[in-house]
Amino acid sequence: MPDTPAHPAVQRVADAAAKKGVTLEIHVFPEGTHTAEDAARAVGAEIGQIVKSLVFVAPGDQGHQPILCLVSGPNRVDLGRLAAVLGEPEVRRATAAEAKDLTGFTIGGIPPIGHRGPMRVVMDPDLGRYQTVWAAAGTATAVFPVAPRTLLALANAHVAPICEERRPADVPAERAGLPGAPQTASDA
Repeated sequence: MPDTPAHPAVQRVADAAAKKGVTLEIHVFPEGTHTAEDAARAVGAEIGQIVKSLVFVAPGDQGHQPILCLVSGPNRVDLGRLAAVLGEPEVRRATAAEAKDLTGFTIGGIPPIGHRGPMRVVMDPDLGRYQTVWAAAGTATAVFPVAPRTLLALANAHVAPICEERRPADVPAERAGLPGAPQTASDA
């Protein structure tokens, strides 16, 4: 954590990680990192190393059930795949108001941890292709680096193919080997 006083949302993320024995190195930038491209430029990383925390909802007995998808920067969630993975045919993207209400964070700064309440978390296997990924830390100007396996544990996520197919040329070679991550012919 920086020596300057932390924004309460950033502190909530740091506290959530600390409860699991992980100290985050949170970086705060003067300019926002609202998009994956902005975040990649700010930290000097590939866009694929940026973790997009996307909120979805499914109908539940007591209102909407929140679902958080941790997705590699250039990827897009395929609603059909997500519905199949979750067994929730009526899953949909949350509105900005729903996302804030369910997580306690504003879109552009939604982190993978520290939410208002428990939620199901699904992680894109493409994040496992990197040794380090960068996730939002509670505001649009705060991010933190983390190993994909650590992110998986912090978020209590499970890895599943929830994104639209990408061309093989779009897939980076460096990987950290997450369970469920796509394998190359040389891995067989």
